Amino acid sequence: MMMPGGIPQGGGGGNAAAPPDNGKMVDLSVKFDKSECYARNESSQYPMENLFIGDTRLGCKSDADEQLILHIAFQEFVKVYSIKLTEFNRGAEPADNPTTVQVYVNRCNLGFEDVDDVEPTQTLELTAADLKEDADPILLKFVKFQRVRSITLFIEDNAGGDVSALGGLKLMGRPVATTNMKDFKKQG
Repeated sequence: MMMPGGIPQGGGGGNAAAPPDNGKMVDLSVKFDKSECYARNESSQYPMENLFIGDTRLGCKSDADEQLILHIAFQEFVKVYSIKLTEFNRGAEPADNPTTVQVYVNRCNLGFEDVDDVEPTQTLELTAADLKEDADPILLKFVKFQRVRSITLFIEDNAGGDVSALGGLKLMGRPVATTNMKDFKKQG
């Protein structure tokens, strides 16, 4: 189900929308908590929501410079196995491709002033080949991504462009077997 703004949102019927935890990896976009997702230094013409609609021509771009922060919150704890970053507009502007992405787990309200003081969970060094639509997803250090409530991506630099641009973002993993407190209704 798509929520206003284009970010997929699961839920509505309690656990009915949750895929069964059979050990298989699923697209975690159905577990996004849209109300807690945000971007810093995003272009108003190319907002973060565009990353999840499947059209790389409408992706997300930074605004003032090459740095960009994307924060994705989940409705419940998840295990994140891999990440797939896709180049903007099929690589029409290769200088705008991100080259260094810092990944942070469970860090809320991370700003540009904080990234130098906080150790990233993992650093991704990307090549143009990593960002192709048909490229394999990037495997994360799975042991460090076992109980994720939010994930923050800090695009530190790019291949030389004035701004950074991404065409798509997909996180693969699976839910952690927990109770989603948002499913409960207050009694009395």
